[in-house]
Amino acid sequence: MTEHPIKRLEKIMDELREQCPWDKKQTIQTLRQLTIEECHELADAITDEDWKGIREELGDLLLHVLFYTKIGSEQRQFNFEDVINGICEKLIYRHPHIYGDVVAEDEETVKRNWENLKLKEGKTSVLSGVPRALPALVQAMRLQEKASQVGFDWENGDQVWDKVKEEMGEVEEVMATSLPAEGSAQACLPKAGHEAQVTRHEKLEEELGDLMFSIVNFARFNKIDADNALAKANKKFMQRFRYMEKIIGEKGQQVTDLNLDQLDELWNIAKINLSAD
Repeated sequence: MTEHPIKRLEKIMDELREQCPWDKKQTIQTLRQLTIEECHELADAITDEDWKGIREELGDLLLHVLFYTKIGSEQRQFNFEDVINGICEKLIYRHPHIYGDVVAEDEETVKRNWENLKLKEGKTSVLSGVPRALPALVQAMRLQEKASQVGFDWENGDQVWDKVKEEMGEVEEVMATSLPAEGSAQACLPKAGHEAQVTRHEKLEEELGDLMFSIVNFARFNKIDADNALAKANKKFMQRFRYMEKIIGEKGQQVTDLNLDQLDELWNIAKINLSAD
């Protein structure tokens, strides 16, 4: 009889923990950053729609789950069955429209019920489930989604776009002001009864943050993953830039040998040729 894949992996994990010098030394703290890295590798594979890569990265993440549960078992905190049973119970409890008598006819109702149940479990805030360590762009998306699930949201897309334009206007206002520059003597002088005057740099940073938050909101309202959209834009930029470098290198030159007009011309060539592919 073929051994169950999970049991096989658990056995390997036990053997590594007992016999491998590296695996024996690992703790939940040393694994933390590696787990974050694996999550980002999975995210890259998803962005690329690389199914082979997705399968591989999911395996890596599953290994991490088993590694944490192995350590948890050694510390007499929990085991793999506890982890599985815990998520099973949570899913059943938070889906009363499937396992109870609650009616939920659409996705938004399901989300609202989910948040209400979390509050009943003792959560102090609808936003408490958003990790502080998330990248700022992803964190903005999750904060907005959480707020939306309890009804704190715009009524239509036009309102969201108007907010984006409003924030753009505030950035332009800062650009047109004569606030003191960062580090200037004027910026360090407090007004009567107040702290030191806000610098142009600080105000611009604040308004740009508001603008980016509103753009993320506009993306969310239009069912677009802002983080994935930016990841694709980053990938496109890297492909075009490397194409430029390739052309320049074939001529025996360096990027720094060309002026901006020459680089811009090559950039346009890269856009055309890569789009054709």
